[in-house]
Amino acid sequence: MAYTHENSRGQTYYLHSRVTNLRGGRQQRIYFFAKTIKDGAIDAVPDGYIVSENQRTGLPLLKKG
Repeated sequence: MAYTHENSRGQTYYLHSRVTNLRGGRQQRIYFFAKTIKDGAIDAVPDGYIVSENQRTGLPLLKKG
């Protein structure tokens, strides 16, 4: 089951992870929230991160904490 977060507006978001290719050939793992469960959904917040919320849009995001 994917990690879920309900924002202050009552909307539910699911945490996802993906490896992207940067310029120069380096790979980097990114984390993002989506309203639906897609490929790459993960079960828990990674170690060293906390869930925060954008005050203007209500979109949840991960911060190193």
